Amino acid sequence: MTRRKLTEEELDLWKQVARQTERLHPERPSVSADLPTASKQGKKKQPVEPPLFEVFKVGSKATPSTTGHRLKPAVASALAAQPVKMDDKAFRKLKRGKLKPEGKLDLHGMRIDTAHPALTGFILRSHAAGKRLVLVVTGKGKDRDEPGPIPVPRGVLRHNVPQWLALPPLVQVVLQVTPAHISHGGDGAYYVYLRRSR
Repeated sequence: MTRRKLTEEELDLWKQVARQTERLHPERPSVSADLPTASKQGKKKQPVEPPLFEVFKVGSKATPSTTGHRLKPAVASALAAQPVKMDDKAFRKLKRGKLKPEGKLDLHGMRIDTAHPALTGFILRSHAAGKRLVLVVTGKGKDRDEPGPIPVPRGVLRHNVPQWLALPPLVQVVLQVTPAHISHGGDGAYYVYLRRSR
């Protein structure tokens, strides 16, 4: 291996440092005689080769999100996208708040572990009693005090109730789920239209 030659800038810098310092041992010979001369190759520009791979930049291929940082669509939009399974005329009346619910369950303030069995029991009893339209109040929910690294939707019950209604044993008796009219609670409640009991 050959030693690299110092450039003129490096030599000038060394000379400036050497002039401003005091020698600890003046009786010893100076080291400046041993310094290599400036390399002429340092002035030549080396040809730049193109990189073998494309330069990676974080986020360069990401597409901007138009829906924000939701893990899944909002409950209201997911329910609106579902096909209407009940009578069209009755559904239009339902959306306008013209149909009166025959029963009401208020889950407001409950925890998941108590709300789920309460909902299951209420829906099955209502169906057995021959009721067609019931109202389930969840509340709109509140924002978490300490947001964590994983996004959590506002209103845990509001997001879970439609999922519970779409699972057995409730899916067999539920015909339609839709957000309630403002007169019956708006976004904090659901109309649950039940199938006819046989």
